[in-house]
Amino acid sequence: MTRTRSLATGFLSLSAAAALALSTAGGAAAAPADSEDKKYPSVVSEVLDAAGVADYWTSERMRSAIPGDVLAGKALERGNRASALLVEKGKKSEAKAAKGKPTIAQSEAPVKHVGKVFFTLGTTNYVCSGNAVASGNESTVATAGHCLNEGPGEFATNFLFVPAYENGTAPLGEWTATSLHAPTQWSSKGDMAYDTGFAVVGTNAAGQTLTDVVGGSGVLFNQPYGLNYKAFGYPAASPFNGETLKSCTGTAGSDKRNPQFGSQGIPCDMTGGSSGGPWFIQTSTDTGATGFQNSINSYGYNNGSAVMYGPYWGSVIQEAYDFASTR
Repeated sequence: MTRTRSLATGFLSLSAAAALALSTAGGAAAAPADSEDKKYPSVVSEVLDAAGVADYWTSERMRSAIPGDVLAGKALERGNRASALLVEKGKKSEAKAAKGKPTIAQSEAPVKHVGKVFFTLGTTNYVCSGNAVASGNESTVATAGHCLNEGPGEFATNFLFVPAYENGTAPLGEWTATSLHAPTQWSSKGDMAYDTGFAVVGTNAAGQTLTDVVGGSGVLFNQPYGLNYKAFGYPAASPFNGETLKSCTGTAGSDKRNPQFGSQGIPCDMTGGSSGGPWFIQTSTDTGATGFQNSINSYGYNNGSAVMYGPYWGSVIQEAYDFASTR
């Protein structure tokens, strides 16, 4: 999740209809692309150069990458209206479990389509979580907006998705992004209500697409509030180490501290590094990462409440998904 500082501005518009969907292909390095398409006015994109990205991510760089939750804190500092005092900055040392109190997050076996996301912003390397989703291009990864764009600001480079990561291994390969896509409300304002992004990754050496190899989750948008969710991620800050997959399950409630975000929270103490991990609905707690993705790990407050929040997936985030899945 993003144990981060929260942002402000308007909420997502809610609509009644639900939409199912699919996944896409790509790499990483930078080269600004013409962002808005006339058909998708609420999406900003970046085309990336995949050359050398897999080689860039040595095991040492992966181990030393900083949990990406700090980026949400930086977005807040750039001018959002939410109280900076309410949300933690996401430092590795801040999110320790209470003494003698067991963590809420549960250990999970690796899931083929859930993995770690590595990327560079400026000169700093970061790590988040992500999920391969069903899409027309069979190559789309869903993650947090702050895990691919500064919000507001530059897009990431060296973007790499490692599905089914566990203890430094990449059993299903390393997938570099060719383009990154985020709602304009995130990339231009850092609005936490829209903290979601989509990466399109390239094919592997055998010419297979991402979902050829790992499968992909269906996605749903414009769903009711208050559903039961199962969230996954790779928390890296204490008491976790980012090497294994964790999950949290619970019924979503509103963010009463910053209701303008339109976000929902579930009981969860996953820490930095889990940002961008998927939230599933229509899944049972004993069947792993099944069901449909309907949000991501976004942020949490530094008040010991052990609640993780995710943005409402409405029509704007759906537009970003639709755009990415056709690239």
